[in-house]
Amino acid sequence: MFPLARSALTLAARGLQRPVVRQTHHGASPDFHDKYGNLILASGTVFCVAVWGYVITQAGICWNLSPVGRVTPKEWRDQ
Repeated sequence: MFPLARSALTLAARGLQRPVVRQTHHGASPDFHDKYGNLILASGTVFCVAVWGYVITQAGICWNLSPVGRVTPKEWRDQ
């Protein structure tokens, strides 16, 4: 029984060692986020600012920012 348990532990240890070995080979080269992360972040920021700039200036939306001068009180009526 002891040799069977020892071989099972050896197989389990080898299974854990393989992903660690694979990860160390890829550590030297930059991944996608290292290469393009800042570029994608900057382009997304520019796109968002451009879209909101268009919406605010050209879309013709009535934003109703302040009700001053537009809201008038109703006359009081006694019953």
